[in-house]
Amino acid sequence: QVLRQRLVVEGYPARAISDTAIKEYLCSLSDFIGMTTLIQPVTHCSDLYGWAGWIHWETSGAHFYAWERPLLFFSVDIYSCNAFDVSAALEFTRCYFDATKLSSKSF
Repeated sequence: QVLRQRLVVEGYPARAISDTAIKEYLCSLSDFIGMTTLIQPVTHCSDLYGWAGWIHWETSGAHFYAWERPLLFFSVDIYSCNAFDVSAALEFTRCYFDATKLSSKSF
């Protein structure tokens, strides 16, 4: 009875991803796939692993992780109880980070 949709996207960005870029991406993604934001994105930087961010939606949220070493890499986990267009979310993410390679799993 409860809709659950999840999309995990991983890719190699053209440049390092800052906390500001993570916040802007999560806000823009929310609007792009039609989610209602409950709080502005939160980010944190680990000295060992790099940046992480999260946004809370009315219908769940998204987590984002960015590495600068050993290589430029990102991973985003989109989870929602509201349907969204997977292809649109993928293309938005690819373009936003000018990703050279993207892989994903939708379930």
